Amino acid sequence: MSASPDVSSTVTASKETTAQSFRLNVPSETSPLEKVIVHTPGREVDLVPPDSRLDLLFDDILYVEEAQKEHQQMCQLFTTLIGDDEGVLQISDLLRETFEQEDARYSFVEEMCQISRITNLQAFEKELKQLTPDELHLFAFTGELPLAITIPPVPNLMFTRDLAAVVSDHVIVSHPATAARARENIIISTILNYHPGFSGLKDRFLSLPPGVTFEGGDVLVASPEVVLIGHSERTSVTGVMAAANQLFEHTAIEHVVMVDLPKRRASMHLDTVFTFTGPGECVVFPPLFTRDRTGNVVHLTPDESAPNRFACEVRVDLRSTLEDVLQRDITFIPCGGDDTLSQEREQWTDGANFFAIAPHVVVGYERNSRTFKAMAEHGYRVVSAASLLSYYAESPFEPEERLAIKLEGTELSRGRGGPRCMTLPLAREDA
Repeated sequence: MSASPDVSSTVTASKETTAQSFRLNVPSETSPLEKVIVHTPGREVDLVPPDSRLDLLFDDILYVEEAQKEHQQMCQLFTTLIGDDEGVLQISDLLRETFEQEDARYSFVEEMCQISRITNLQAFEKELKQLTPDELHLFAFTGELPLAITIPPVPNLMFTRDLAAVVSDHVIVSHPATAARARENIIISTILNYHPGFSGLKDRFLSLPPGVTFEGGDVLVASPEVVLIGHSERTSVTGVMAAANQLFEHTAIEHVVMVDLPKRRASMHLDTVFTFTGPGECVVFPPLFTRDRTGNVVHLTPDESAPNRFACEVRVDLRSTLEDVLQRDITFIPCGGDDTLSQEREQWTDGANFFAIAPHVVVGYERNSRTFKAMAEHGYRVVSAASLLSYYAESPFEPEERLAIKLEGTELSRGRGGPRCMTLPLAREDA
């Protein structure tokens, strides 16, 4: 199996995933990781034209071969620390397996024709339905066709976090805020609805109404009862409210904490400025949370007597709100350390975007040196991904200390997304 179109060397599960029956279980951001969906960048990133890169939400042009190596190292890190060769799933493999079903291919084509009216794709619907699984798979990522028409690629698919949000044992499929990411929504929806691994989970899919915007990077699961959702550039306030209603109705979530963010690219999602590293510890971008920022947090709780079926309370700040609803002290570690300019520079290169593999075992980009220094000051041993992989090459990983793992990300970081952005956890161990 290839990890992505025209990529044969990507680290991926060695066995066919079609035999698996997946499980959904994310009780918290930092519970030990069991299974995660990723996408190693492939030809679709190589097809980003410089003149239209901003339309495709890319600030720069990536050197794809180097980005693949960096991503492969991240995947190998997950596989090693999870201790399961099937713990890392490539979305490219999942879609190719899904396309073995004719119904899945036809559904994908019909959905694509609905969103691609400007390019008149519906005129080719019959021909698209006659494509082989391999041809349709290539088209899904690159937009290339053996026909007289092409459409743009989907380079942002490497940020699988934004496709959906798994909360407890349910999944909310995102409603992307931009047309550039609409095809990604169809890809993940097709996989969820037709891949055999998800066949027994359809009653766990939560839907949002048309017209709202909602992306997975704005959702952080603090505990089995508490979820944070960012009101951001990519998630509308109506998206937050709709998601809260679904979570209150179908899961054990009792508190939704909405965080209002500046509507700009630098803080496009909540996880670009705030991530959990442990049950009571977070890495944060200080200007948004610790410097005279008040009134940007709303606490939602279920209330059937209220018009929206939940009550709203404006809170003073995020830290005190979390300490209240989680009933524990919360430590904020500053992205970029204590220097204001360093905070801004390292937040721009995803210094606050850590991904937890286990409690207090986290990975981030090595270029954010001042953030790693702050982690060390809070008791973390800072190690490179390469050295950790070498150490555990022949022995199982047992987390016995705080680890902040430095991932090579010189090319990946140019895509404006960190390790958390590039991961969609399906399952973690129970909290």
